[in-house]
Amino acid sequence: MTSCSRSGCRGRIMATGFCDTCGRQAPPDPAPPPDTGLDAPVSQRTERSRRAPKPAFPGVGELDQHGLVVLPEVAPPEDPLDDDPQPPTGGRRCGANGCSMIIGVGYGGQPPRADGRCPRCGTPYSFRPQLHAGDLVADHYAILGCLAQGGLGWVYLAEDTRVTGYRVVLKGLINVHDALARRTAVEERRSLTELHHPDIVRIVTYAEHALAGQSPTGYLVMDYIGGRSLRDLFAADDADRLFQGRPRLDHVLTYGCKILGALQYMHERGLLYCDMKPANVIHFGRGIKVIDLGAVRAVNDRTSAYVYTSAFAPPPEEVEARGWHVDSDLYTVGVTLQVLAGATERAPGLAGDSFDRLVARATHAEPRARFRSAAEMSRQLWEVLREFRALRFGEQLPERSTRFRATDASLDAGLGAIPALGHWTDRPHGHLSALDVSPPSAAEVAAALPQPVPDPDDGAALLLDAFEPDAPDRVAEQRRRSSRLGTPETALWLCRAYLRCGEPDRAEQSLAEAETQLGERQAPYDWRIAWHRGVLHLSKGKVRAAGACFARVYRALPGEYVPKLALGYCAEQDREASVARPVTFYEAVWKRDFAHAPAAFGLARCHLAAGERDEAVRVLDDVPTTSRHHDAARIAAVRIRTGALHGRPPSVADLRDAALRLPELRLDGGAAEGESRARLVAEVRETVLAHWPEQGWGAQYPVGPVFGAGHQDSLRGLLEQSFRQLAGQARTAGEHGRLLDLAHAVRPMTTF
Repeated sequence: MTSCSRSGCRGRIMATGFCDTCGRQAPPDPAPPPDTGLDAPVSQRTERSRRAPKPAFPGVGELDQHGLVVLPEVAPPEDPLDDDPQPPTGGRRCGANGCSMIIGVGYGGQPPRADGRCPRCGTPYSFRPQLHAGDLVADHYAILGCLAQGGLGWVYLAEDTRVTGYRVVLKGLINVHDALARRTAVEERRSLTELHHPDIVRIVTYAEHALAGQSPTGYLVMDYIGGRSLRDLFAADDADRLFQGRPRLDHVLTYGCKILGALQYMHERGLLYCDMKPANVIHFGRGIKVIDLGAVRAVNDRTSAYVYTSAFAPPPEEVEARGWHVDSDLYTVGVTLQVLAGATERAPGLAGDSFDRLVARATHAEPRARFRSAAEMSRQLWEVLREFRALRFGEQLPERSTRFRATDASLDAGLGAIPALGHWTDRPHGHLSALDVSPPSAAEVAAALPQPVPDPDDGAALLLDAFEPDAPDRVAEQRRRSSRLGTPETALWLCRAYLRCGEPDRAEQSLAEAETQLGERQAPYDWRIAWHRGVLHLSKGKVRAAGACFARVYRALPGEYVPKLALGYCAEQDREASVARPVTFYEAVWKRDFAHAPAAFGLARCHLAAGERDEAVRVLDDVPTTSRHHDAARIAAVRIRTGALHGRPPSVADLRDAALRLPELRLDGGAAEGESRARLVAEVRETVLAHWPEQGWGAQYPVGPVFGAGHQDSLRGLLEQSFRQLAGQARTAGEHGRLLDLAHAVRPMTTF
């Protein structure tokens, strides 16, 4: 993805063509020479604008250049015509001279009539198709038959007699006397004429056709999209063949990203779609088209009647009270995706839950809790898609967060660190320390969790990066003098800074100021407030309260990995309060990118808590060499192989593996006798010797420079040397004496 060109924005341009951070559209590419392309089929004209997909993993589907799934090829239906077009059910509004009577409804148990007169005003009506095979519209559109009935009119398939093999769709009105329907048709014509997007149906022209004795009827002439609606496709008998099995969630997410790209394009132009549903999205070839723009309205239109499908729309009382907004369009997308997902196979791991949370936010009963833009929703959808692919197919899909900055911390709780001298000098006599697999402290996690990226629309966002993070009082003083710093981002910056300085009370005050500035209508739905509240709770050791706050962030940002990392830690500390196991959260982060060291160490601890050494080592071995925590992961693997886990000593296989790993560790700048290596080897030898009487180790014992010649006295001699080396590292006489005592205690028995 390319970087956003907007000044001060650090986002990137998504597959939708909009920035993942500020939501603005990318500048258009230089336009190619005009090409009507009427000499080629529609599918070929569309494919010209598409780049070749990039293969991912054979057998599991390909990903295109934007990270979306390459959709299956859907051929045009052989016979798309409706041989027996039936009038619409449920009746229609009369509309003649403003008449609101519903016509075409059966009474007294009788079926509805396709023709008749309005019982109230007497205006004649007919719901039958007005065009038939063989009719010629505008002198060159030969009608082939009726395709279907749209929300306001019949849809006909025609052939352009001036361009061989080129088919178009004509859409007219079911009830030509309905003034509202005519006005809506005009709006649709205007909207379609202005829209040029690869995923929105293209209008060709507008034509009129007069029947004998009637006024001319206007018809929209559009490209024929030779495919199937998502409603029909997901219910088709051959869906399993097309998708090579049941449709998967990543297919649904790909549809969603494409739909949202089309809607964002419309929203940027001041238009609302209003009637998104599976029936209004056509899958053709390997792409989609959003069709039936009859319900489109201007964003600022508060007078014309709303046209929408109630099963996919916000509650009628909401529409009546506040009208239709961008979040209302996103609501319909959420329901559409939920319906499509009902036909898919169960998503693995946390991906299904992330998708459910995404739908829940899009369709939240409180509009202020919904996504603010199609671009914002699309980014989260795309992230959930990557999570699904990682968990389902094991694909590594590294991508930086757009909402949080990276962190340098590993949160390994010392597992990947070389033991300090205090490991021996500070412990009671005769006590051998077991392998510590406990999670890091709450305060350590609070200090290490990634920080949110400042809102680029906040006036102080750029200024805050220039301030020293350890001088909050100076910033607070400047904030009182400068109105430019009187923003929510400044208050949140101060909250983090005071926490870093160990002043939780002042951090709490700054967070309260941020809430005040956001206002009581916005603050409860701003995920940044919930995040900082969670970090504050963690700093005070209130893990359960922190988990509840991070869960709110997860609901708002279901595709982001950072909230899942925080929830994994909270679940690790407080398993009774968590709704999911910590391993579920950690896996969702780690499997997307093995370089996420906090998730790798968290997942390793979960395996160790279950007594699974091999699984823990396998996770740490996957931390890539490019990660700054690669060496810590390798050290941790050695300690896991040789440590006493829950009172159980390592196996011979563990020792043999550790013997191979130790020489490969990059310690002390490569020095063979460095201080760090000496301490790690001493820990390993001490653990093995402590369990020698009960283990015996046997013939498979790894003989060599680390573990000796295969008998206890040999290992004792090596461990004595290790302790004498550590004594040379001592900083005090007490440390030196304690380490020499340990050396004397383990030396082999000698006879004279």
